[in-house]
Amino acid sequence: MTGRLPPSPAFEALNRAAAERILILDGAMGTQIQNLGLGEDDYTGHGSGHVCRHHSDHPQKGNNDLLILTQPEAVEEIHYRYAMAGADIVETNTFSSTTIAQADYALEAAVHDLNVEGARVVRRALDRATAQDGKPRWVAGALGPTNRTASISPDVNNPGFRAVTFEELRVAYLQQATGLIAGGADILLIETIFDTLNAKAAIFACIEAMEAHGRALPLMISGTITDASGRTLSGQTPTAFWHSVRHANPWTVGLNCALGAEAMRPHLAEMAGVADTLICAYPNAGLPNAFGEYDEGPDDTARQVAEFAREGLVNVVGGCCGTTPDHIRAIAEAVAQFSPRKVPEYA
Repeated sequence: MTGRLPPSPAFEALNRAAAERILILDGAMGTQIQNLGLGEDDYTGHGSGHVCRHHSDHPQKGNNDLLILTQPEAVEEIHYRYAMAGADIVETNTFSSTTIAQADYALEAAVHDLNVEGARVVRRALDRATAQDGKPRWVAGALGPTNRTASISPDVNNPGFRAVTFEELRVAYLQQATGLIAGGADILLIETIFDTLNAKAAIFACIEAMEAHGRALPLMISGTITDASGRTLSGQTPTAFWHSVRHANPWTVGLNCALGAEAMRPHLAEMAGVADTLICAYPNAGLPNAFGEYDEGPDDTARQVAEFAREGLVNVVGGCCGTTPDHIRAIAEAVAQFSPRKVPEYA
């Protein structure tokens, strides 16, 4: 879809790096933020941070994306720790930086700034890391699924009702992607996809944003398997999901979240068996316990992810919920001995 656009310099550099080795993605952001123990004043910047210029009467504690503007030093430090742990690709803290998701906090007006500054704060962290060790690193602009679904009714009494339209999603994602590119994102990452129709709106918007930018950026697309059925929430198997997004010519396709590495493996193997592009996997640190916490340690997660690499299933690996810089360091060390998956050629 973006073949008529010249590739960005980062695109070409990433292709060279991915041909040589398995690349490392970063780990969870939310758990790292939770460990900071921030209160309402910290989120709004009225404590020791930077006061947000966008006013809202809603409570902001829990709006982790807002910390890009009100606690940029703390966010940068988390990104920096992941980079120094071995991450080649570090995601922006913009999972919920759309007008649709920020409506819960009445901060729709902050969305452009969140995405622009979200990319810039990662770039600062990566530049610091590269100044120390000389390794190139790339900024992945993260686009989350939003808190609405275009395929499923939220009202059990009205199956035909939809809380959001494709066009509303497209407009929201276009604003987000435009901001991420303006902030210097090297990659656009559509992640934790539970509804493929939402993802299609994001793909459409990302392509529009790239066309306006005049360069093709690598597009990463990552779905999530929501339960033991092996399907996304909107009902697709990994194979069906791939065929639904293949038209976008993504740089990577894969899975993240919802499952630990052991439970993810068969679904990842299915996708690796059909996709003629790079495969990315970043599982949770196991499954959450009764308190919603993740008990799987770095060595256990790394051992399981290394099996993905040993079996030739992956090109990019990292961690999702519950993972830490220690998990990413252990994963990077565990997969270093293995070659990246060879992309099959299909007619």
